[in-house]
Amino acid sequence: MKIRMLMALCLCWLASVAQAGDFKVGVVDTERILRESVPAQRAEKKIEREFSGRDAEIKRVAKLVKEMQAALEKDTLNDANHRNKERELSSLNVNLQKMQREFREDLNLRKNEELAVVLDKANKAVQTIAEAEKFDLILQEAVYRNPRIDITDKVLKYLAVDRPDGK
Repeated sequence: MKIRMLMALCLCWLASVAQAGDFKVGVVDTERILRESVPAQRAEKKIEREFSGRDAEIKRVAKLVKEMQAALEKDTLNDANHRNKERELSSLNVNLQKMQREFREDLNLRKNEELAVVLDKANKAVQTIAEAEKFDLILQEAVYRNPRIDITDKVLKYLAVDRPDGK
């Protein structure tokens, strides 16, 4: 409750300072940066290339599992062969689930690594824009943002340019 009151007071103070014209505020849509920025799109393509081989292998094994299940459902085998095929199918199914779980874990890890790089670049871009245009405050994750103070397009344009210093 105390935090809410403090936040409300801070917002009132910010509003009064902003009305006085002494305070310049900007807002950035982080989700849009992570969806639309050039570094984010490059990272996505890089991850797709890295994981395409494993994805194809998982799809191949899944197809094999379906084919084995279909063959078992026809049940033209004797009891001993049928049990052996069921064990083989069960083993293949366990292997497939393990492959899928490891794939998801590795994919999420790589996505998080690349996301951290994109966010670092975006934060540097925001800081550069804020300093160049003399912003006093840049907010992220706002519930409402007036398009007049939204600088997301500026950040996207900044990130679209390859810079030799990596910023």
